[in-house]
Amino acid sequence: MIKGEAFIKYSIGKVAELTGLSIHTLRYYEKEGILPPIKRDEFGTRVFDEDDMQWIEFTCCLRDTGMNIEEMKTFAQLTLQGDETIPKRVDLLSRQQERILNQVNQLIAYLSMIEHKLEKYSEKF
Repeated sequence: MIKGEAFIKYSIGKVAELTGLSIHTLRYYEKEGILPPIKRDEFGTRVFDEDDMQWIEFTCCLRDTGMNIEEMKTFAQLTLQGDETIPKRVDLLSRQQERILNQVNQLIAYLSMIEHKLEKYSEKF
């Protein structure tokens, strides 16, 4: 962590440690436009700030809920284009929300099946 200009700044290694993403993944996400261009210090080293950390956190949310790389890129590009793209972002996030709800419902059904089987097995012991 680097303190300065009233903001906490993070090295790529610290960001990797805090997020669980590899340094390679962070560089890849930046290269692919999933992350905005990361600021650099006078030596050309990436310097992440709190805004970058929030962006990464939401990116992880999208990834962990099954959004594919192309959709993540699209969402990032739309966000960087400004407020006029909010309707498109809402559409993209609504589709993701629907996929998540379908996954949750499927998991609940699977959980019910497992619970039923456990009940049957517990009756025999």
